[in-house]
Amino acid sequence: MFIPSHFHDPDLARAQTAIRAHPFALLISPHAGEVHLTWLPFLLDAARGPQGTLEAHLARTNPHAAAIIAGAPSTVAFLGPHGYLSPRWYADPSRQVPTWNYLAVHAHGRPQPVEEPAPLLALVAKLVATQEATVRPPWSIGEAQHYAEQLAGQIVGFRLEIERLEQQRKLSQNKPAADRVGVLAALAGRPQDAALLAAMRELYREDGSAR
Repeated sequence: MFIPSHFHDPDLARAQTAIRAHPFALLISPHAGEVHLTWLPFLLDAARGPQGTLEAHLARTNPHAAAIIAGAPSTVAFLGPHGYLSPRWYADPSRQVPTWNYLAVHAHGRPQPVEEPAPLLALVAKLVATQEATVRPPWSIGEAQHYAEQLAGQIVGFRLEIERLEQQRKLSQNKPAADRVGVLAALAGRPQDAALLAAMRELYREDGSAR
């Protein structure tokens, strides 16, 4: 991923926080002359490996599964808050052009398949438990154990230990404080951009200065 120096963020903890907050990501795996792309929900195990390990599963009928089983070098692309910025929001709109602010994390590594029934069901149970944490009362895979065991043969689980992690936080770091003030004020009036506003407020005070 091309990351201009203004926007490069090497902070591992922030990258892991972004992954957890936006777990639905694009898995990209070149294999056997094709590039396979599949959107999947991922679980981050931060304690497994220096930069963490991603866990997920996909349908065995998906051609992408062959790349997973082969351990093809892969990238998982996570997209966080993002949104359009109008030149109208800057101090001098005549000297600006439209742009887009966003947060993105790319995790690179080689997937290791998990196909044995017991470990595969354990992996799926972890994924389910993470997503069910906000459901009351939460559902557990044990409520459909027999059905889940029947379906296990139809999926391929995998773990991808992160070998390289890239994080780009393009949040107006290359703009002066006066321009940031205008962007913050504009975003505050746009409910659809609440997440982007929150990400920018992590970096800037109301006067546009860096925290």
